[in-house]
Amino acid sequence: MTRTRPLARAIGMMAAATPLLVASGCVTVTPAQRANLSKPEMTPASDADEESFHTHVEAAREGSMGGHGAAGGGCGCG
Repeated sequence: MTRTRPLARAIGMMAAATPLLVASGCVTVTPAQRANLSKPEMTPASDADEESFHTHVEAAREGSMGGHGAAGGGCGCG
């Protein structure tokens, strides 16, 4: 018996399991569930701590601040 046979078996099992794992992530949402998902508390932007974190990350990545509902352009003149 060679060592490639267990490897081939493992690869075959992973190839067979991958579509099952991918398909398990698909969900059909009913209208009643959509009503719950559309509530304001389900929006991350309504959480002050979450918004603060995203602002911090944006400032660190782009070197910019603001732009959250305020008027003005990207030139820093607004």
